[in-house]
Parts: sequence; C-alpha cells; structure tokens
Amino acid sequence: MVFLLGFGVVANAQLNNYKYIIVPKKFKDYNVENKHQTSTNLKFLLVKNGFNVVYNDRLPEDLADNRCLGLLADLQDDSSMFTTKLTVVLRDCKGVEIFRSREGRSKTKEYKVSYREALMEAGTSFEGLNYEYTPKQERAEKETAAEKPIVVSFKNDVKSVEDTVKQSVVKQVATPEEQSFESKEPKTSSFKKAVTAEKAPEAIELLYAQPTETGYQLVDSSPKVILKLIKTSVDNIFLVDDEVKNGMVYKKGEKWYLEYAEGSGKKLEELHIKF
Repeated sequence: MVFLLGFGVVANAQLNNYKYIIVPKKFKDYNVENKHQTSTNLKFLLVKNGFNVVYNDRLPEDLADNRCLGLLADLQDDSSMFTTKLTVVLRDCKGVEIFRSREGRSKTKEYKVSYREALMEAGTSFEGLNYEYTPKQERAEKETAAEKPIVVSFKNDVKSVEDTVKQSVVKQVATPEEQSFESKEPKTSSFKKAVTAEKAPEAIELLYAQPTETGYQLVDSSPKVILKLIKTSVDNIFLVDDEVKNGMVYKKGEKWYLEYAEGSGKKLEELHIKF
C-alpha cells in the first residue's frame, strides 16, 4: 500500500509537468486509423481522468510551437489468440517513457468489445492521480519558495494552482461522442425510442430482456426491440450495440440506468428491465 501511494505521488508530479497528451489516430502497431476504436476510446479514457487530450493532426498553436508541452500516448499490444492485452505508455518529446499503465486484459471474442474492455482495465492506472497541469514558471517559484525557511500554506498553494489551471486548460467533455472522428451533428438514433427524460418514473415502460449470443435484447410489450446489449467482464454493466451513439446500461442499487452521449454532454435515463 505504501509503495502504491508513493508511486501515485511520483507519477502525479511527473504528469503535472505536461499540458497535453497527444493521441495518434493510428498507432504504430496498427495498419489502419482508429483500429477497433482504440484512438477514440483512449482519448475518452484520458479526458475522463482530467487530462487535456488532442489528436496528433489537431495540435493547438502552443503545442505545435513547443512539442515538449505534451506527452505522446502509445498502445503496447501484446494480445494472443485468445486474450487481448493492452498497456498505455506515455513518452515525452525526446522519447523518454514518463508513465506506463497496468496491463489491461479481456477474453471477449468480439474485437471491438474486447479492446474496449482491455483499455478500461488499463485505464484504472490513471484513477486517483488528480492531474493538474503546473506551468514551468509556477514550478520554479514553488521550488524557490520551498528552499526558504518559512511556513508555507499548502491550502493557498493548491487554490492558486487550481485558478491557473482553469484559465489555461481548455475544458473537455469526457464522453465517447466527443472523441468521434465524424461530425458531431445530431443524428437519429434508436435511443430516442427508449424512455425519455420527460416521463415521470411511474410512466417508464417495462422492457423485457431476451438472451442473445452476445448479451441481451430489450423488447417492449409489442414485442419490439428497443436496445441491444453486449456483455462485459463486469457484472451488471452492458455496452449498447448501436452504430450511431456510444453508451452503456448499468445497475446502481436496485435500479437500471441508460447512460449515453448527446450533443456536447451526456444523458442518464432510468430503465425498468425484467430479466
């Protein structure tokens, strides 16, 4: 426990030196862009953990002028015939490895789902790091202040860092929809045929879960298929099988919820499911 705590502090201090993380649209081990949605899923994962993430062909002006402001993300793919194995590696502008995640694994047969599950497991290494970009000038001032024999208020220092970050870092929305290569204009989706936010809890329609080869399909009393769900390695969490939007269905307490991206944000809807 002490080792992990120390590792987290060191990793956090190192990552705080960098303003951006650059995600390639095509990793060196793959022959096509966004293979198995690795680029979009990795960007989503990093944004979710508070990082300012950009694609390698859309660098902001300050990063284009100074490549050392960012870390380049890479995927180490050690997959075998039956198991997908992924590790996230972050390197600086000189190619020096700064951070390496745990190895994420999945034995799901469907590649798209398997790679997403493996990335989710690898991404747990970023949780709890509390990343906050600290510009070089501020780091130098803090190091100078630390050398003087005076009492420092850490509470005020943290507040100062937070204020600076809010002004300098562009806020990003951690939703899979925001990481898409395609236009983000609203598209028609079968999600709208499920329950809507305006319905009162008592008006939510009961959906029946019918087993399929990859999970379940939810049908109404017609019966009409409303949603198709794909099993994951985590109990009571399903991926939504839909080509237009990314989302998931999960159980919290005694209730089921549908969470999906819409526009620049995300929506959460309660479902009544009978298995």
